[in-house]
Amino acid sequence: MSKAIKAALLSALVFPGTGHFFLKKHIIGTLLAGAASASLYLVLSRMLERALQIGEKIQRGEVQLDVAAIIELVFNQPTGTDVQLLNVAWAVLIISWLISIVDSYRVGRILDNGAAAGG
Repeated sequence: MSKAIKAALLSALVFPGTGHFFLKKHIIGTLLAGAASASLYLVLSRMLERALQIGEKIQRGEVQLDVAAIIELVFNQPTGTDVQLLNVAWAVLIISWLISIVDSYRVGRILDNGAAAGG
């Protein structure tokens, strides 16, 4: 299997930037992994915060311990700047993942062609 394919698969299936680390392109790998990590942290922290708020409402008795009521709370859309922040975080995560896949394949392809030409 070529380096290009391995790097693209690592970036696609493990985490953004891992393909670049495999190709010894540490700076771009760090940038992509950092952007993806920051956005993933933001998304997960907001989700956990929301889950804890729902749990507190259930414990205080504000919400009945009913599946339909809990589902309604879970799917209520947050308002304000929180929505915009989450949308940006999701976009950064998806874009960094796609860039990582495409660029690791591109760099791996260059390295494969250089190795083939070098003999």
